[in-house]
This record gives sequence, C-alpha cells and structure tokens, in this order.
Amino acid sequence: MTSLALQIASTLSAQGVVAATHVDPIPGTGTLTEVRIVQPVVMLHSTLGTHFTLRATLDLEGLTIPDGVLTVGAWGEGFNDRRHPHTYAHEIMVSAAARNVSLSAGKGFVPFGSDDPMSRPPRAYPANHHWSQILERAVVIAGVRAGPLLLEGSLFNGDEPERPAQWPLLSRFGDSWAGRVTVIPRPWLELEGSHASVKSPEHRPGFATTQEKSHISARSERDLKVGRVYALVEWARTTEAGGFFAFNSVLAEAAWALRGFQGYYRLERTDRPEEERTLDPFRSQRPHIENSILGTTRWTIHTAGSRMGLGFAPAPVRVEVIVEGSYAAVADVGQGVIQSIGLYGKDRVWSLTVGLRVSAGSEHRMGRYGVAATETAGHAGH
Repeated sequence: MTSLALQIASTLSAQGVVAATHVDPIPGTGTLTEVRIVQPVVMLHSTLGTHFTLRATLDLEGLTIPDGVLTVGAWGEGFNDRRHPHTYAHEIMVSAAARNVSLSAGKGFVPFGSDDPMSRPPRAYPANHHWSQILERAVVIAGVRAGPLLLEGSLFNGDEPERPAQWPLLSRFGDSWAGRVTVIPRPWLELEGSHASVKSPEHRPGFATTQEKSHISARSERDLKVGRVYALVEWARTTEAGGFFAFNSVLAEAAWALRGFQGYYRLERTDRPEEERTLDPFRSQRPHIENSILGTTRWTIHTAGSRMGLGFAPAPVRVEVIVEGSYAAVADVGQGVIQSIGLYGKDRVWSLTVGLRVSAGSEHRMGRYGVAATETAGHAGH
C-alpha cells in the first residue's frame, strides 16, 4: 500500500521587491520620495493525491509597508494615493475536485474579475484594484467545467479588511455573492465575465450600502518566435446606493519578454471615490461616519516599465532590476465637495520607481481554485 506521505507534493516560492519611488505631486502639494520593501510573499501549493489541493500565500506587507506604499491613483481600505498593505493571510484555500466539479473553501479571492495585480507584469497596482478584484474574504466556491466553459459561484462576507492582522467577520458570511463565467477557446486565450453583490464592504458592522459589481475581460499569453507575449483588456463597473453612485474603469496592458528582459505598458481610465480625509492627507476615515462619498475623480494613467534579469544569482534565485514610470491626468466628475486641484494643486501626477526584485520558485496563479486552477490560460506573472 502506498503511504499517504508519498501522495503529498508541495512547491514553495517567495519574492520581495526593494523599491525607491518618487511622486510629484502628493496630496497637499509637494513631492515625496520613499524606499520600501513591497510584495514580500511566501506561496505554498500542495496536493494530496489527485483530489485535494491547498493554496496558501503569506503576505508580510503589514510589517514592511504598514502605512502603505506611494502609488499614483491608488485608493482603498482607508488609503488614498497609497496602495494599502494586504493581510498576512492573503489566501488559505483548500479545494476538493472530482472529474469536472470542485468545491473550495477558506480565505482568499472571490471568483470575480481579473488576476491579482501582484502576479501581473507592472509593479504598481492599477487604480481599479477594488473595482476588478475581491480578495481576502471567507469564501466558499463551487466550480464546474464543461469543455472550454468554466462556471464558478460563491458566497462570502462583504466586509473588507481594515488592518493586516484582521480576519473576515464570520458573522457576516453569506451576505454577499459572486459568479464568474470563463471561456477558453484556445489554450492561450481566456474570456471572462463576472458579477458580484457585495454588502457594506467599507463598513465592518454591515450598515452601509451594497455594491453591485460587473466585470468582463480578455486575457492572452503565449510563446512566439519573437518571445513571450501577454495582454489583458478589461472593463469594470461598480454602483452603490441603488445606482446613485457609479464608477467605471477600462484597462489595457501588454508585456513582451525575451532572454531575461521584459518590457510592459498599461493604460487605464478609472473613476475613484473621494472621501473626507483625516489629518493625514493619505488616509480617509474608517469606518464611514455618514457612509458618504464627497466627490469622484477620473484617473487616466499611463504606466510603462521594464525588468532585466541579472545572471549572477544561483538557481533557483532570480534577481531583476525594475525601472517603471507612471503619468496620470486627473479630472473631476461632477461637482463634488472634493476637487482634484484642491487636493494636488495641479491636474497632472507622475511617479518614477527603481527597484530590485528577488524571487525563488514558481508562483501559483492566485485566485484560481479547484477546476479553475488547471483550466485557465497560462499564468502571465514574471
């Protein structure tokens, strides 16, 4: 009889980026340069026989960027113009699969929208992160595959984290739902459409408005004679308070890689809610006192960059130099209390980042569980 230990297979990977970022202007006008360690994660992918899988990601940003990291247009979880740290338990998902059906449960990504920006070529997160992904929830996901068609449905808690060590509020489990349809007509092409209803995401007790979220995307990745190419096009829309507030986002990004070099470009146009800020101009009040949005700004952001591998590191360690720049035009949508000129003193914002990325091992595709983990187009990543 084969022992249980022989049926267990595990892979481990890790990464981190030391990055120096300059932004001009920052809220309140002026400029700022910071050096931070971002995206320090350890990823575990384990299988038990042919039916059970564990996918886990430990994120240490609560230690390295407790006050967030400078990112043009970023917002969410009480942060503005900084990308917030994620929770330490970024995902801990167990899946059971048999033939073309799977059931997954734990803390992780809801089956909605596109891949976690951490696993995509640009280092900086897009401004639409909270419109195009729902993550770090207590979630149960059922998946069914039929040829090129993949269906996923889920129940989860609506509240999003307020700090890195916080766990989902289990008393709210099941107050929100999401569904995603994925079609894979070719091994290198993935078409996706999803919808979610998220109850009171920014007010932990659950007394704020519900968000209705829709998303469609096309994603491709393949090897050609000229190198490895990747592309993603997505559209997202979120409405609140029965449609009184509406936020739209369109994003396109592409990358080309050859012999240790990768170049990439991203263009997005994203509506961002503006809320009353605290004495720290990078922060807004959490939870909402009056559940109110005081204005909307529209961010048109160009991001371009490159990664160059350095050959001195012993395998399996990889070291890459990152150079990346972003340029954004900011416009006001409607006549809100908060206006972009009042926030920044101008309507153009730019940033430049130089960094060093160190990684080891092969990363799994975060947010895809059960039958969805093996039936989707190739993982872009790095």
